[in-house]
Amino acid sequence: MNFSQALSSFVGECQPSLMSRFLAVEDGRIAYDDTGGPGPVVLAIPGMGDLRSEYRAVRPLLQRAGYRFVSMDVRGHGETSVQWPDYSARAVGQDAVALLKHLDAGPAVILGNSFAAGSALWAARDAPDRVAGVVLLGPVVRDIPSPWWVKVVLRLGFAGPWRVAFWLAFWDSLFPGCKPIDHAEARAALAASLREPGRMAVLRHMVSLSKADTAAMLTQSSVPALVVMGSRDPDFPDPPAEARWLADVLGAECLIVESTGHYPHLEMPRRVEPALLAFLARVVG
Repeated sequence: MNFSQALSSFVGECQPSLMSRFLAVEDGRIAYDDTGGPGPVVLAIPGMGDLRSEYRAVRPLLQRAGYRFVSMDVRGHGETSVQWPDYSARAVGQDAVALLKHLDAGPAVILGNSFAAGSALWAARDAPDRVAGVVLLGPVVRDIPSPWWVKVVLRLGFAGPWRVAFWLAFWDSLFPGCKPIDHAEARAALAASLREPGRMAVLRHMVSLSKADTAAMLTQSSVPALVVMGSRDPDFPDPPAEARWLADVLGAECLIVESTGHYPHLEMPRRVEPALLAFLARVVG
């Protein structure tokens, strides 16, 4: 089964009313979906090495609350085109702004997971008239020192025909608590996507990118923000401390979701929902 077939099957089960749409920008094509409706817009950006379907548990919660929910695939991922001159968090933030302008939407709230938390912050910095607030989920916005052997493992993991299996094993580890009931189907769709020509090369490049530019920008950010972190997020030595540090820097609200990993909004969406809805109500009504 190729990616298009796997995605159509998975999306048809978890979001039957949505269809993929595409926005042509200067250097490529952005894939997105849109629930429509007159409510305030929430734009969701998935993390590196994942698909926009990672927001499948949040979408119905926000749609029922009256929000127009839009999600996009980042550069090199999913149904978005592969080849781009720039894969940085800021470049992805520019794509988010282009999409909001295309939809004539905003001010919107942007949800960003992992590296895309930086994209949400860059979008708010570059287009403050389009972004009313950001929700940062498992945010990776600075370079975190790691042991020497991690670089060796990454080099070996991306080196051979096992590279997709390597990434999927890492991706599985990001769910240390309760995996979603449709985890196997989501995994199959992600695997099919990553097997498409060029996508693993993009992912390997993105893994190597420094986040120093995003980290340097944090103290200049003034957009209202909510930081959401799983207490067992394996991306951080001390996830609660990382979340509180970022919240202090941004003057943001902070929610620690116990017993979840890098995807608290997918592992335990009902525990994220009250804080998310309260934040949205304050910034966009």
